[in-house]
Amino acid sequence: MVNFRDKIQQQVFRINGLSLNEFDLSQPPGDPGLYGPDSIIWRVHGDFPSMLCGGIAALLLQMQHPLALAGVWDHSSFREDMMGRLRRTSQFIAVTTFGNTADAQTLIERVKRIHLRVKGVDALGQPYDASDPQLLTWVHVAETYCFLAAHLRYKNPHLSPADQDRYYAEAALVAEALGAKDVPDSVLAVDAYIQTMRPQLRCDERTQEVLSLLLNAPAPTWQARPAMNAMLQGGIELLPDWAQQAFGLRYSPLRRRFIRLHIVIIARLLRWAISRGAYQRAMTRVGR
Repeated sequence: MVNFRDKIQQQVFRINGLSLNEFDLSQPPGDPGLYGPDSIIWRVHGDFPSMLCGGIAALLLQMQHPLALAGVWDHSSFREDMMGRLRRTSQFIAVTTFGNTADAQTLIERVKRIHLRVKGVDALGQPYDASDPQLLTWVHVAETYCFLAAHLRYKNPHLSPADQDRYYAEAALVAEALGAKDVPDSVLAVDAYIQTMRPQLRCDERTQEVLSLLLNAPAPTWQARPAMNAMLQGGIELLPDWAQQAFGLRYSPLRRRFIRLHIVIIARLLRWAISRGAYQRAMTRVGR
């Protein structure tokens, strides 16, 4: 008989990359993968609730870059299969962070091959190429910036500045393996980079449609819908104020407090329920 805790865990696995069952994060014994258990990235990426909030924010921030948006818009099935897109992205993060070395390299090479086919022009006629090192850097920085912001808000607000810098330096490894160049690898460098990128960002009808599609993405079950809605709001509220305002969103202090309290409650429940997540499977593999 499946108990309440297992039911929650099963619903979580239905929306993340583990549901694809393509890579076994628990094998082979002793393989540390690209980072190993003493890395900061294992600690940051090992907390599912904050990573889910961070991932939602990351997608919305990434899509404010017109060339990143065009590549996804023209070459992805996300409008018809939003959950499939999220699962594949989740799988890439889980395997490159926690998987064994061979599987991580396999997935990196697969994504590089996919990127070679993603080319075109955006809504204003500007050419884009998913293998462009500068575009890869933007996608990576937007992602890691949001993951770390979520970790600091919902998991460990006391993560030291040195460890925050170390997180960015570690995460740059995969970005550079994909072809990104001049990847900022510290808090100061990332903050400066994002400020330099802001003039290139915009929020048009297609960007707004991404937000609408995300807000209306199907939940794995009707029971999961309230928690999923709360997580979506938590991800949006995690965005920098200027990025929220680009979407036409403004949150009152009371609304922000309500969203954050809701996430804290859900996060505690999810941490209690998840016993076989990517982090736990990888720790088993390395004998911890």
